[in-house]
Amino acid sequence: MRTWNPFWTWVAAGLMASMTAAAGAEAVDRPDVLFIAVDDLNDWVGVLGGHPQTRTPHIDRLAARGMLFANAHAAAPACNPSRAALLTGVRPSSSGVYTNLEDWRVAPKLRQAPTLPQYFRRNGYRTLGGGKIFHAHTYFRQGFIGLQQPEAWDEFYPSKKRQLPDELRPHGWPMNRNPGIIFGLFDWSPISAEDFATGDGQVIRWAEKKLAQEHEGPRFLAAGIYRPHLPWYNTQRYFDMHPLERIELPPTRADDLMDVPLAGQRGLQVGMHEWVLKNDHWKAAVQGYLASISFADAMVGKLVAALDRSGRAEKTVIVLFSDHGLHLGEKGHWRKFSLWEESTHVPLIIVAPGVTTAGSSTGKPVSLMDLYPTLAELCGIDIPSHIEGNSLLPLLRDPAADWDHAAITTWRRNNHAVRTERYRYIRYADGSEELYDHATDAHEWTNLASERAYGDLKERLAARLPKINAAAVTR
Repeated sequence: MRTWNPFWTWVAAGLMASMTAAAGAEAVDRPDVLFIAVDDLNDWVGVLGGHPQTRTPHIDRLAARGMLFANAHAAAPACNPSRAALLTGVRPSSSGVYTNLEDWRVAPKLRQAPTLPQYFRRNGYRTLGGGKIFHAHTYFRQGFIGLQQPEAWDEFYPSKKRQLPDELRPHGWPMNRNPGIIFGLFDWSPISAEDFATGDGQVIRWAEKKLAQEHEGPRFLAAGIYRPHLPWYNTQRYFDMHPLERIELPPTRADDLMDVPLAGQRGLQVGMHEWVLKNDHWKAAVQGYLASISFADAMVGKLVAALDRSGRAEKTVIVLFSDHGLHLGEKGHWRKFSLWEESTHVPLIIVAPGVTTAGSSTGKPVSLMDLYPTLAELCGIDIPSHIEGNSLLPLLRDPAADWDHAAITTWRRNNHAVRTERYRYIRYADGSEELYDHATDAHEWTNLASERAYGDLKERLAARLPKINAAAVTR
């Protein structure tokens, strides 16, 4: 019979203690994550050159610290499906979350798919969030709550049951006297307030305090900046940065829709554009958007400055992105909800100390779907098996690395855009197509889809379209 030996008990205890200490050290050594989500920001950012008058010095300096993905695209051109896709790692065409009307939390495909903050929390991260991370809006009371996931967070501002704090609006809105467009909130105006009193200002002040706090173990801090989402209400100084009399309109062509199939024209905000033109509001609207971008940029500056003061910048992965782009009259359209460059092209910046080279950039086509696996890999966490994106780590290490991927954007069921380094190919549910060559047509004014010379190219691009087109989620 084997007898008990205290020596081996002591050895086993020592080994267990060593393993526990090693695991703890590994968790402590993992980098923090600062996850900055900006709403409705298209490529009107200094480093992307989308508009000559945009002023984003803080975002530009952030890009100079890490890598700019100059050809990044949203998985969907709307808040809810884009955020649901990037936060779950599941494409809209796989989940059935196509628009702002579906509740991603009841999608059968997503029930067993942990969200990004939820997955980090399960893997030893303390997760803190504030502002718009999952879908939310300020149009009416229920929108402030949004499609929040309380169990993803250790702490959330203003609360786990509400994503957005109270927002400021001018008296007597809509200030542009629009006839109820988006509940009257297709509007812009300076407001008399300090930055910290706005909804975003409240979120950023909370995040600054959290970044200043000492903590043990790795931390995932997500800050959602609502501007430049409508309505474009900001303090006067941001409007003063963009004098109305100097505003330049985005390049347009009167005949731009002549070669666009009917499927591509459905849903365009034609009435909104007609109202803007009739009332001579185009420059004022562009001013409001530019002012909101400058405000959002100032909020980014506050966040990064707070991180730098904390002394943990060299141990923090920073990600900045926008959930989708925006039209401001291009193709006679306003807002998002299209498969064109204006709606899909977004800023994406990653700063990963020890991995990224300061001031690097790449024009390889990437998707916001790639954020989930990238952050997991950067933080030493296994990439979940359900993920449909691709880790960007090869490009972070070498911007010229081989990259055989395209960025796919989906808007409603069975309508997709494929964006490569040079081309955009769109195919709608009825089979109609668009094809644009960005080497010669950056504004996507000439649809090449009907030209026989591009038949083989279209076939190759079509091979990248999603094979699954799930039915839309119902409550």
